[in-house]
Amino acid sequence: MRNRFIRSFLPVFAMLIADIQVHGQEAQNVSLSLRNVVDLAISQSSSVKYTQNQDVNYYWRWKNHQTRFRPQLTLSGDLPNFENQTKPIIQPDGSIIFNQVTQLETSAQLALSQPIPPLGATVYAASGIVRLQDFNNNTVGFSGFPVSVGIAQPLFAYNWMKWSRMTEPLVYEEAQKRFIESIEEISYNATARFFNYLKIQTNYSLAESNLANSQDNLKIAQVKKELGTISENDFSRIQLSVFNAQKALNNARIDLKNADYELKKYIGLDQNQRIELIIPLDMFLWEVDPEVALKESLENRKETPEFERRLIQADRDLTQAKRNAGVNATLMMSYGISNSADEFGGVYQNPEQQQNVRLSLSVPILDWGRSESQVKLAESRRELVLYDVDQDRQDFERRVVVQVEQFNLIKSQIATAEAADKVAEEGYRIALKKFQNGEISITDLNISLAEREGAKRDYISSIENYWESYFLLREITLYDFEYNQKIYYTNPMLTAEQ
Repeated sequence: MRNRFIRSFLPVFAMLIADIQVHGQEAQNVSLSLRNVVDLAISQSSSVKYTQNQDVNYYWRWKNHQTRFRPQLTLSGDLPNFENQTKPIIQPDGSIIFNQVTQLETSAQLALSQPIPPLGATVYAASGIVRLQDFNNNTVGFSGFPVSVGIAQPLFAYNWMKWSRMTEPLVYEEAQKRFIESIEEISYNATARFFNYLKIQTNYSLAESNLANSQDNLKIAQVKKELGTISENDFSRIQLSVFNAQKALNNARIDLKNADYELKKYIGLDQNQRIELIIPLDMFLWEVDPEVALKESLENRKETPEFERRLIQADRDLTQAKRNAGVNATLMMSYGISNSADEFGGVYQNPEQQQNVRLSLSVPILDWGRSESQVKLAESRRELVLYDVDQDRQDFERRVVVQVEQFNLIKSQIATAEAADKVAEEGYRIALKKFQNGEISITDLNISLAEREGAKRDYISSIENYWESYFLLREITLYDFEYNQKIYYTNPMLTAEQ
């Protein structure tokens, strides 16, 4: 299915180059629509690059989480461990003598381990060998265990593996949805900068038009002054209108340069490129069903997995506090075979059985209420999280409904602003002609001019409200109501990885 906002930069770039080539070698204005600006922002801006890198970070966090529960094969050892020192040696009768020890120990161990998340345990299988060379006695010996299997099982302890497998998938789901939200937020920010530029561009065009009209009026006034048909007061006012128009044009020119810089910087466009924005009149004035918008928001936004994760983490922290306050025990069992010999091969001949069972205990007896206070603190924090999540969920749902209501009201506002703009423009045209014919005063003309400029700005603002509301609706629902499909973006930095 089509999605107008999932585009590459190439079509826009081709359009820009073609426009420049058509107009010759000199730098010409390149006309950009709102959709061109949005496409540039989500394809090459510094903001989108940051968002993509952030998404990559969460991708590798997720991959790292997955590897923690897969079998791990490890080779370890000392290669070598040389020792030359005086050491205490315990004799058979219990006495101790100090001897000079000079020996070289070389060891290697190959171990395969596998976590068992539901139990919080780790099972392993290992094989190891040790070579010991005694330089004082000129002897070499070997010892090792050809095979050993075992398990380390915490008892009554906090099982981090179980909770991690519950929270990390939600963290990754949040990250994936946050990536899409961030792209839509970039679209919204690009829209805001587009209309800031457009409003200033409109002010600049009005200032140019006003200056030209004021200069024409001054020429007519000069003729009337020579004929004695205009008062000094009115002539001075017309002169002042020219000065004011020139001042307004200079201010508009400065504002336009600043807006031009900000827009190009945000969308990653060359600062030397001259641009001109097109008023986006291709609006889709439909009604959005609040229930559909709320349903899509709950399915698509990061808030849904975020709320679930926060509740799980609150339960996790309470469980951890309770387990740490009680008896901690770890049961370790292993079974295998071992042997020692003067030669390497002898280690694997007629080995003897080797068993080991160990239960480690930690029992808090007197901690002055520390454990109890930690549990109470965790319980209190959990209650706060339950309250906060409930409030945040209500606020989020209300925000969606309000945004839909605002979007649905814009249709009538645009129609009213458009009609007022046409009336004010026609009124100013008539007033200007009447003034030049001497039928009205400069005061009446200035009133008509102010009405024209106000109506024009209101019309542009109503169009801005529509598009900002449109992109905000997309961002808050991650749903394209124009094509009735969920919004989805791929991260080019992860394409090769996946």
